[in-house]
Amino acid sequence: MLTERQGERLPQWLEAVHRDDLPSPHTLAAGIDRDRDAVIADLTLPRSSGVVEGHVNWIKMLKRQMFGRAGFTLLRKRVLLAP
Repeated sequence: MLTERQGERLPQWLEAVHRDDLPSPHTLAAGIDRDRDAVIADLTLPRSSGVVEGHVNWIKMLKRQMFGRAGFTLLRKRVLLAP
């Protein structure tokens, strides 16, 4: 379903999870149910926010490395002057 972009199969998968007796998948399925349309769109459409998420992750990593050691000025320089 994930690798082949088959979001239309999500409702059947959710029904199968609800039939099982395991509590952890029930919690996951409940979260997916709250935003079902967005999840189906993400599993179906070819667009991706992976590049943006990579940049956000990189900036957060820089911020964590510098926490308590330097101010905003150095963080800004590291972000703007990075290769």
